[in-house]
Amino acid sequence: PFYDGVLCRIGVLGDLSRLPHQVGVQGQVFTIVNDEDYFYPDLMRGMIVDGDMGRDITKYTGSTTGTSRDNEICSAYSPITWQVDRKCHMISASSFDKMCADMKSQRDDMSDDLYAHGSRELVDPKFTANNQHNRALRGN
Repeated sequence: PFYDGVLCRIGVLGDLSRLPHQVGVQGQVFTIVNDEDYFYPDLMRGMIVDGDMGRDITKYTGSTTGTSRDNEICSAYSPITWQVDRKCHMISASSFDKMCADMKSQRDDMSDDLYAHGSRELVDPKFTANNQHNRALRGN
């Protein structure tokens, strides 16, 4: 079972019924700028927690993602806990240059992850968990 870059070392996980206790997703959204004041040198190690980055987090139940999963073909790997920073932060373009260089230097081949990937369609609400907290956007 391997799709969209998930579970590349499935033997380490063992019993997949424990997957929700062993795997989670962290996410942050960035505006990329040409300003070295916003350089972060180690995007390979997870969510940036610095100042207001990584502080205002929402958590919800989801699944693995990717364009090969949709409202017809569900992920077998769920529930997965998602932890997402609610704010959009500025980050320098060179931070991503550094991350790509770090990815190229890994022992495992990460060349398939060095280009932009598509995103999955939003899941129909009838398939979503009922534990998310929807937050109204300002001005709406």
